[in-house]
Amino acid sequence: MDEERWDVFCKVVDNYGDAAVAWRLSRQLAKEHGKRVRLVLDAVPVLAKLQPGMDPARDTQTFEGVRVARWREAFRPEEVADVVVETFGCDPPEAYVLAMAERAERPRWINLEYLSAEAWVEGSHALPSPHPRLPLVKHYFFPGFTPRTGGLLREADLLARRDAFQAAQPVRGALKVSVFAYPSAPVDALLQALRSRVPAVEAALPGVTTPFLAQDDYDELLWSCDANFVRGEDSFVRAQWAGRPFVWHIYPQDEGAHWVKLAAFLARYTEGLAHEDATAVTALWEAWNRGDGVEAAWGRFAARLGPLTAHARKWSEHLAARRDLTAEIVDFADNVLK
Repeated sequence: MDEERWDVFCKVVDNYGDAAVAWRLSRQLAKEHGKRVRLVLDAVPVLAKLQPGMDPARDTQTFEGVRVARWREAFRPEEVADVVVETFGCDPPEAYVLAMAERAERPRWINLEYLSAEAWVEGSHALPSPHPRLPLVKHYFFPGFTPRTGGLLREADLLARRDAFQAAQPVRGALKVSVFAYPSAPVDALLQALRSRVPAVEAALPGVTTPFLAQDDYDELLWSCDANFVRGEDSFVRAQWAGRPFVWHIYPQDEGAHWVKLAAFLARYTEGLAHEDATAVTALWEAWNRGDGVEAAWGRFAARLGPLTAHARKWSEHLAARRDLTAEIVDFADNVLK
């Protein structure tokens, strides 16, 4: 444990997901690795909604051991941290970058990229990118699902808390499904499929029929459900740690680029599954993202919830066998870049 200073920069692009990832990383750096962390954020109210008790109006505040600061443009060299993490290529303010170059001991600079299961990520992970004008080098850090990537965000006690929570859940007869999706999702078709095929359904719709949930409460929702529909990156990862069958609504991209990303993850996730199980997963994921055929695809998926639940648990254990993303970043910054 030390007093090394870390600055994490985040600009919110995709609703709550960007802030959620930046916060999880910052909190874990402070709590589990003893870093002095400042999270510089351009949308404090977004994070405050995820973290009840945080003041959305304050320019600076300390919350759970992290100094949360509203994004600004002016910085002095003495304010620059030892390690600078920009999330998702957000680019720190120009004045901050210039101040980085003025430091006698240049900060270690990391760009935490978006998560992808595509094969090219392994070849790009940890690559340097020299600044075109300044004596600075940025390194790209890719989350991922293989040992040649940076892993996934996972707090040290997450799986123990999950197991204790799930063990305490009462046995119920009804199927419980959570849905968190982009506006284009065919939610009505899913609800119709649930009503027509299942005698009793508890449909929990975060942000629609359920009050907005704090991050930690959302984890408990995922843990309590038999299947989870999730979106973006943060809830996508948390659904995998839940150890329950899930369906991913991927963020739509121009020219259908998201379909390649979706297929890459499905190829990894369904490897080793029985053909019928893999087909059921793939069909529902594609129908959900395409916007049609959900009713028939859900029927096949729901009929195989038993083996799919066992697989989801096994997948979670497989991912947990390696170090988490925050530990990998700390090791990279302190033992590779230093």
